[in-house]
Amino acid sequence: MVTSVVFIGSGRVATHMLPAFANAGYCVRQVYSRNIVSARALAAPLGISYTDDLSAVSTDADMYLVSVADDALPQVVELLVRGRERALFLHTAGSVSMDVWRDAGALRYGILYPLQTFSKEKSVDMHSVPLFVEASDEAVLDDVWSIAGSLSSFVYRADSEKRMKLHVAAVFACNFTNAMYSVADRLLGSVNIPFSVLLPLIDETACKVHSLSPCIAQTGPAARGDEKVMNSHVEVLSSDTELRDMYLQISNYIKRNI
Repeated sequence: MVTSVVFIGSGRVATHMLPAFANAGYCVRQVYSRNIVSARALAAPLGISYTDDLSAVSTDADMYLVSVADDALPQVVELLVRGRERALFLHTAGSVSMDVWRDAGALRYGILYPLQTFSKEKSVDMHSVPLFVEASDEAVLDDVWSIAGSLSSFVYRADSEKRMKLHVAAVFACNFTNAMYSVADRLLGSVNIPFSVLLPLIDETACKVHSLSPCIAQTGPAARGDEKVMNSHVEVLSSDTELRDMYLQISNYIKRNI
C-alpha cells in the first residue's frame, strides 16, 4: 500500500500533481529538483523537505513520482532506482516507455500520465484530468489504478504505443493550436486589434467539439472550397513566406481530408 511519496521534479506537472497527492491523503515526503529555487517554491509552502542533490533523496518512501524533462529521464531513473529497488516507481511522461524503469533495475514500476496542459500560474481541477496508466504487471497495475483513482475521476489504461499516439494527438490539439493563437495575436497586433476579440470565437470552436465531431464542426474558406477568399488571405501573408506556406499547407490538408 502506497502512503508516502517523493516527487522528483518541480516543474509544471509536479506543481499540480503534488497538491493533488497531498489532498488525496498521501504523505508527500520530499521534493527533488536540480533547481533548488524551484524545489523550495513547491515544497516549502507545504512544509515539505526539498533538495537539489539526488543522492540525498529519501530511500524509504513507498513511491517515487518522476516529472522531469523527457531527455533527462534515463539518467535520473538510473540514479534514483539504485538502493530503492523495491519501491514503486512512476513517471508522468507521455512519450517515454516504461521500459526505462526495467532497464534501471526497478521491480515495481509504471506510468501515471496526466493528459492536460499545465501552467504554474493557473490552477487545474485534477479530478477532471484524464490519467492514463500502465504498469509492470497486473498486481502493480492494481496499485497504480487505485492511486490514479484517488486523484481523478477519469482513469484509463494505455500501453506505451497507445500513449505515444495519444501524446502526438495532444500536441496537435493543444500545443499546435496554441501556436496558431500566437500567430493570430501577431497578425492582430500589426493592426492594433486586441487578441481578446477572438476569445468568443475560440470558446465556441472548443465548445462545438463537445457535441460534434471535429470534421463536422470544421468551418472556414478551405472547408467550403472558397478559393477567392483563400487567395486574398495568401496575398495578405505574402510578405511572410513562413506564414503563407503554413496557411497553404493547412488549407490544403483541410480541403483533402475534412
